[in-house]
Amino acid sequence: MMKLWCVGALSLASFYYAQSYPVSEISDVLKKNASAVIRNESTILEINKVDEIVYRNSSAITVINKDAVGFSLPKIYYEKGNTVSNVKVTVYDEKGAKIKSYSKSDFTDVAANSQGSFYSDNRMMYLSYTPTSYPYTIEFSYDQKDQNTVFIPDFTPYNDFNISLQKSSFKIINKSGINLRSKTYDSPFGFASVNTSQEDGGKLYTYQNIPAIDNENMVPNPQKILPKVSFSLDQFSLVGKKGNITTWKDFGLWYYNSLLTPVAASTPQIKSEITALNLSGSTEEKVKKIYQYMQGKTRYVFVALGIGGWQPMMPDEVQKKGYGDCKGLTNYMKTLLDEAGIKSYYAIINSNSSPISFDTDFPKMGGNHVILVIPTEKGNIWLENTSQEMAYNHLSFNTTDRNVLAVKPEGIEIMETPSYSSQQNKEKQILNIQLNRDKTITGNGKFTYTGNQYDFNLAYAGLRQTEKNNAIKNAFSTLDFEKIEMSDFKNNRDLATIDFDLNFKAINYSKMVGSSYIFRAVPIYSNASYHQDENRNLPFENRFSFEDEYEIIYQLPAGYIIEEMPDNSTLSSDFGTYRISFEKKDEKLIVKRFIQIKKGLHSKEKYNDYVSFRKKIMNADNSKILISKKS
Repeated sequence: MMKLWCVGALSLASFYYAQSYPVSEISDVLKKNASAVIRNESTILEINKVDEIVYRNSSAITVINKDAVGFSLPKIYYEKGNTVSNVKVTVYDEKGAKIKSYSKSDFTDVAANSQGSFYSDNRMMYLSYTPTSYPYTIEFSYDQKDQNTVFIPDFTPYNDFNISLQKSSFKIINKSGINLRSKTYDSPFGFASVNTSQEDGGKLYTYQNIPAIDNENMVPNPQKILPKVSFSLDQFSLVGKKGNITTWKDFGLWYYNSLLTPVAASTPQIKSEITALNLSGSTEEKVKKIYQYMQGKTRYVFVALGIGGWQPMMPDEVQKKGYGDCKGLTNYMKTLLDEAGIKSYYAIINSNSSPISFDTDFPKMGGNHVILVIPTEKGNIWLENTSQEMAYNHLSFNTTDRNVLAVKPEGIEIMETPSYSSQQNKEKQILNIQLNRDKTITGNGKFTYTGNQYDFNLAYAGLRQTEKNNAIKNAFSTLDFEKIEMSDFKNNRDLATIDFDLNFKAINYSKMVGSSYIFRAVPIYSNASYHQDENRNLPFENRFSFEDEYEIIYQLPAGYIIEEMPDNSTLSSDFGTYRISFEKKDEKLIVKRFIQIKKGLHSKEKYNDYVSFRKKIMNADNSKILISKKS
């Protein structure tokens, strides 16, 4: 949604072109798990006045393999009013010998967004470079003058997995006379730390020798592992709009009056839309009807126009054109609610699979998405306005369990989004399976998903029938399907549930042992791999809690009986609970399976305990049943 202020991983300060960066000088510690090594990066940031800030950026990045080519390409993000100068790029081979140099004229200038059809004032210059061999090093420097002083970037070692850092520095020289606040956030796991010192009239922050974070199983987002330093001026400018940000209230007043109020105007056409809906009933019923109306006539298109890309489109533009980004669609929905006499608030949020919240004690511009909150006597209603398929009053796993900045006329109120329990994040699976003598099974099933598990299955809603069948075949890959068909797919946008039926035939499910057959207890389950790791360096995270409840009814082949079956079992740990039971009933075997996994961030020392717990579950899922011919 919002402007990506990427002075970025490539953008950091003054350079020494005598250096050639031979790869042999990189330690084995920094090479481990790294696709790229940031050899030396620097930003010198001069704040001259409320509407002028100058960045002197430089970086040298050694690219180990093709996975980091995109990360290393020189990029400069800018917008109208910025001045970019002194652009230099030099490429070195593995030994540090110069391959080629480039200047600003070699860069391509494009709109700064990769989300397809959109409108944007934000631009990006980039240098396209195709390597002929690996590793190689790109040295990149440029200066940039910016009139926007609200976006001072955080100083963090890097922002992604499989990147290591040799040295990085960030120096701020504040000549503006405006108070500059800063706050250091230590790594909660002691993974790295920042050093601070005074230098030549400014404050210098540095990181050194920080290994890569491998994207290993269940690792949290790097933002939750790494240290950072945040900065914010008490007075700032955004495309000529000046404001204060000493408190969340001050910032909220500016945001409401400068960004939202100018685009809050309704029109006769919007009034007539609400009149035509013939609203009645409770507030909840009215909001649902308006929301689902809005979903039915709009689609998401990225738009980054006006006041640095942070101001929403006018609601009449969205109403006429039928599209908008999260800002525009949320503003349009808010205007519809205003016309219905229902109060709502524009809410800024960090949308991320690993929850990231705003610091209540350190006000600064932030967030990357916008949703809407409607207070009622029965509790808050939350609306995700960018999806045509999302259920009413349902937030996805990318926006639950964190706080938002709700912008009110009197300032910002920090509010918490819902946190779904394991019972709310549920899968229910009922399978009827016929065991056949040719080792195949034929079956039908009913599946229901709620909560965050609703989110993971919402993608099926936009697929054609053949695509649905192929997608579910890949998702349920623990079975070797000969044929499979999803039917009666229903996205219940009132209750946030997804239901569908499945008809299938799978081969090689059972194995013959003489004239008998053995087969596993649970046909469809998670086949994730879990491995012990005595050298794990990082904590692990279950990002949401959930429950799965299965009932599997096996119909035995005619003339066969159950000769052996596992005992019922229960597993309990700090991470969750698992139960499986077996019941003979006439010519059938009924297997019931229940698993509950708790949400949580755990220390690396507990990882092998978790692996052991999940392996025991997989072993129970794969426990064998023996059927034989009747005597």
